[in-house]
Amino acid sequence: MPLHQGPEKPDERPMSVNPFYGAADPVGGMTEAPPKHRLPTAPMPPSTAHQLVRDELMLDGNSRLNLATFVTTWMEPQAGILMAECRDKNMIDKDEYPRTAELERRCVAMLADLWHAPDPSSAVGCSTTGSSEACMLAGMALKRRWARRNADRYPGARPNLVMGVNVQVCWEKFCNFWEVEARLVPMEGERFHLDPQAAAELCDENTIGVVGILGSTFDGSYEPIADLCSALDALQERTGLDVPVHVDGASGAMVAPFLDEDLVWDFRLPRVASINTSGHKYGLVYPGVGWALWRDKEALPEELVFRVNYLGGDMPTFALNFSRPGAQVVAQYYTFLRLGRDGYRAVQQSTRDVARRVADGVESLGDFRLLTRGDQLPVFAFTTAPDVEAYDVFDVSRRLRERGWLVPAYTFPPNREDLSVLRVVCRNGFSTDLADLFVDDLTQLLPELRRQPHPYTQDKGAATGFHH
Repeated sequence: MPLHQGPEKPDERPMSVNPFYGAADPVGGMTEAPPKHRLPTAPMPPSTAHQLVRDELMLDGNSRLNLATFVTTWMEPQAGILMAECRDKNMIDKDEYPRTAELERRCVAMLADLWHAPDPSSAVGCSTTGSSEACMLAGMALKRRWARRNADRYPGARPNLVMGVNVQVCWEKFCNFWEVEARLVPMEGERFHLDPQAAAELCDENTIGVVGILGSTFDGSYEPIADLCSALDALQERTGLDVPVHVDGASGAMVAPFLDEDLVWDFRLPRVASINTSGHKYGLVYPGVGWALWRDKEALPEELVFRVNYLGGDMPTFALNFSRPGAQVVAQYYTFLRLGRDGYRAVQQSTRDVARRVADGVESLGDFRLLTRGDQLPVFAFTTAPDVEAYDVFDVSRRLRERGWLVPAYTFPPNREDLSVLRVVCRNGFSTDLADLFVDDLTQLLPELRRQPHPYTQDKGAATGFHH
């Protein structure tokens, strides 16, 4: 969650409220708005509170036009009804809500089968609030396994985790919070993600694992998980170091099994100890649900699993939080049941087709250079062509926002900080019609952008964006 600070100077100016909003108030209606930064003194009718909140939310962006987020922004009405019926069920209370717990167990079994666990019945897994929590849990398991192996041989040693500099920020958080050294493989040239050999060279006796990303946040490309495992196999042959791999499949783990069936990246590789995914990304569920799976019980140290009985029964739990609604887990099971393998394949193929269509449309304009084409994740990144000098990607992002499109512009990490890009994420619900409208809007903006004397972000020193 973003970190919020209080206002420097609270805005407590009296503001008028439409008298109709408070017409049902038995006291005679409300004509003055409640304070913004302290609790109001008296209650108000629910209809008035509802209208005040709804009015403010009108100023949010349209989530369907948000091409920055990977998170699902459309589900069928039936899924919404199920979620509404289950939002008061506490997911952690498995004794009180045994059928919700059973649906979670089935989802874990389905994912274990989908990701080719050697014995799906012995795979271990759990739902989480999203991939960030799932990655934290996977990292904790890696660290504890390393500590168990090396506590006597290397007392006082500091563990490290090897990964590409393109990892999602949750991995930086993990290393910070759990005091693990982050060893980052930088980008080089036109390689925008982890290099297997470079990753192996960073490993030593204190390496708890290597993270491979199946679908980079920066450009949508898959990292070569099989090549990474081969490089670590060779490392073990030379040095005896046995370094496990965690696959961060936040997005790709729900795309590759359906569209790239010949790609070997999952538990078919013996070195892959754990995998996570976001049910609320290409798992096609509203936020927030994620999943973490380990290939077997040996990969998840038993001492990390807590057992509590004060909600009734004997309940094993492995999570960073405790209470959360069961709605998203139920929605995930509904989606698995509703679509099946063929349905997921059709949805993801359609999304990839749209991504490639938009990428081709952007490339055809002549002002842009594609870094990726949407043929792995349904995501592509692009930058301005070398001969474009009047504007930059931040100008494009700003002007698209005026049309309602939210397209992020950002710089790449080391060693490619010189490269600034735009990224388009195509999700279920971003139709061919919307895709064509996006390309049309971008086309109509180009004449004005080309007439600029120089990129306007040079005057401001930084790109504009929302902040607290």
